[in-house]
Parts: sequence; structure tokens; C-alpha cells
Amino acid sequence: MKTKVRKTYNYLISILIIAATYGFIYKQLFRKRDLSATYDTFLDIFSSNWFIWMITVVFILMLLNWSIEALKWCIMIRKIERISWIRSFEAVLSGVAISSFTPNRVGDYFGRVFILERGNRIEGVLITFLGSMSQLLITFVLGTSSIFLLFMEYHAELLLYFSIPGHLYAYFLWGGGILILGLNILVTLLFLNISVFSSLTGHLKGKLLEKLTGYIDILSSYTLRELIGIIFLSLFRFVVFSFQMYLLLKIFSVDLPFFHAMIIIAVTFFVMTIIPTITITELGIRGSVALFLIGMYFGGSDIAPQSINLGIIAASTSLWIINLAIPALIGAIFVLNLKFFRKPKQ
Repeated sequence: MKTKVRKTYNYLISILIIAATYGFIYKQLFRKRDLSATYDTFLDIFSSNWFIWMITVVFILMLLNWSIEALKWCIMIRKIERISWIRSFEAVLSGVAISSFTPNRVGDYFGRVFILERGNRIEGVLITFLGSMSQLLITFVLGTSSIFLLFMEYHAELLLYFSIPGHLYAYFLWGGGILILGLNILVTLLFLNISVFSSLTGHLKGKLLEKLTGYIDILSSYTLRELIGIIFLSLFRFVVFSFQMYLLLKIFSVDLPFFHAMIIIAVTFFVMTIIPTITITELGIRGSVALFLIGMYFGGSDIAPQSINLGIIAASTSLWIINLAIPALIGAIFVLNLKFFRKPKQ
């Protein structure tokens, strides 16, 4: 492909992605009922110095959140190409932009790799997928563990709600706890032994399958120490955006004890992760899940004060705006730096 034609195609694709990103974010922000409640709640507290200080901390944590993800991807992608942290940060935000209008954020896997100049892009997608799996692992382990803690903490209320004998509840609780522990150990071991998948695909026959195996082999190049490091970076990210949610709940006068809040927030993120979504419907789903789970602490969203329900919706919507919408809008600008068509190798 000629240089001029290649640049033209790169530019046109970038413009289409920017238009799609801004269009979907606009639709989310200005055609959703959740926003009006959030806006009205913001107006009530906007003038206080306490609010300005707290929301500033939330924005700083947003930068920290995506900085950690950029560091993680920068470290992981070194297997095929060395890039700077700044370039990794641009790639991550570009991925957020492209994922904003794709089902289950699959665009993130492909959006980042177009910043690579020499590295194999299929291997880059697999590396990005491995990084996402590490985040999913943390969400699964902490989410399921938090579900067990919730059932322990609220055993009296749940016994009354389900109208079951105490000994049956105990069997269910500890049986579920053992199952959760076993699943958590299993998924962690699977992640730490990711090279097993390369071994399994090595037995596949056929030209196309053998070529695929060659790409998957990149996953075997990560040592146990590197995989543990990736898990810890993902854990750090989880703690950061969970604390963001806690601060936003405090900002909107949804007062929860810190320990209870972090447990419920972990369950909320876990449920939002396992629900398949098309991104354009995600804001509504986030609000509904948060309202149901966090509202349980106050006796259920049906009987909780209206101010509490509005606060939960406002906190959930604000987290989406700060952690996803704003980075996507910024990332759309970085899309112009992506190279969808590269110069052919000499």
C-alpha cells in the first residue's frame, strides 16, 4: 500500500472512531435519566469546599488508576516491543475510547495494539487479553470472597428473609465458602500456569491451527514472578477504583462503614463484570446493580430513603463519567496517533 493511501486510511479510520466515541458518550450523558438525578445532586453540594477537595481526590485516583494500567501494559508488551510509559498511557486511553462503543469492551484488546510499530499485533492482542484476565481474576476472587463475607455478616437478616432453619443456613454458608475457596485457588493456579494453554494448543493439527499456536506461545514467555507482579498491579487498580466508589458514596451522603462498604463495592464490581453488556446500555446497568446491592444495606432500595437511592445512583454514574467517559474522550484524541496500516517490512 502506498504511503499516501495508507496515511489517508489511517486518518479516516481515526476520524470514524473519534466520531463513534463522542457520539456514544453524548448519548449516554445527555439521553439517560440517571444523569439528571446526578446533576441535581451535584448542585446541592457543589459549593462546599469539602466537596471540591473530595472530588479532586477522586480525579487524582482516576489518573492513578489508568497510570497503573499503563504501567502494567508497558511491562507486559515488552515481550514483543519496548515502548515508553507515555506511549503505553496513550495506548490504554485509546483502547478505552474504542471499547466505549463495543460489546463487553472488546475494542480495548484491539485498540491498544495499533500503537505498536514493530511488534506482532496478534501477539499484542493476546498480551492485552492476559492483562484483562489478571484484572478479572482479582475481581472474581475478591467479589466471590466478599459474597461469602456478606452472608456471614448478615446471617440473621438472611435467615429471616429466606425463612430457613439455622443449621441449613450454616451448611449452605460453609459449603458455599469451601466452594468459593476452591474456585479461587483453581482460577489463580490456572492464571499462574497460563503456559498450559500453549502446551494444549501444541497438539492441534492443521496449518491455521499451528500458526495460531505460534501466537499463543507468547503467553508461555511470562515467568511465575512476572505473572505475580501483574496480579499485584491489578489488585492495586482494584483497590484504587473501589476506594473511588467509596469516596463518591460519601460525597453523595451515602454513609457506610468502611469495611462494609468495601465488601459491598467488591460484590457490585463482580456482578457488573459477569453481566454481559453492550456498552451503550452499561450506564443504566451499573446504576441498577449498585442501587440493588448497596441499597440492601439500608433494607432494600424499596424502603431506603429517596436521598439514599439518589446518592447511590449519583455515585455510580459519577464513577462511570470520571473513570470511563472522560478517559474515553481524551483517548479519542490519541486515536489519531494509531497506525492501523503500517509500512510493509523490508
